[in-house]
Amino acid sequence: MLKLTRFSLVLLLLAGIGLTSCIDNESTVEAILIKDKEAIEEYLAENPLEGEKEFIDEFSGVYMFWHKVSESEVKPAIGDTLSVDYVGKLLSNRVFDSSVEQIARDNDVYDANREYGPLRYRLSQQLQLIEGFESAVSLMEEGDSVTVIFPSIYGYGSAGSQGGPVPIPPNSPIIFGIELLDVKKSNN
Repeated sequence: MLKLTRFSLVLLLLAGIGLTSCIDNESTVEAILIKDKEAIEEYLAENPLEGEKEFIDEFSGVYMFWHKVSESEVKPAIGDTLSVDYVGKLLSNRVFDSSVEQIARDNDVYDANREYGPLRYRLSQQLQLIEGFESAVSLMEEGDSVTVIFPSIYGYGSAGSQGGPVPIPPNSPIIFGIELLDVKKSNN
């Protein structure tokens, strides 16, 4: 019985070593986040963004620049219905999506089967859109216009997205131009 237990322990140890040796150090979440942060910093060095107000979180790699700061002081809260216009881009500045028809047409991402106009969604505790987008909107006030850049972990992650005219490669940092048009307060 003791031999069987030792054999089982050795087998488990070898299996564990085998599994950990299969992990590519370049593919860990930490390694991807470091690469994304470096790519974002390089992008900002080549494409300086300025705003009336800024939010920079060096730990997460999120950068947010306000181009228009509203004085409405109406902030989104859980349960509110939001209307936003947006433009999504890769770090190459290639537009992959927009709620604005003319921007979609101008950037060859127009889809005749889609209805263009502000994105309307109810802010809830469960993530409905990509995390970086929703986090940015939560920092805005009604009437604000921002550019937010964030690492892939807060976007489409290691899967990327093939669901549009411009594929988003895995582990791609994302840029969104967002305008928070309206905040309809919840009755709750």
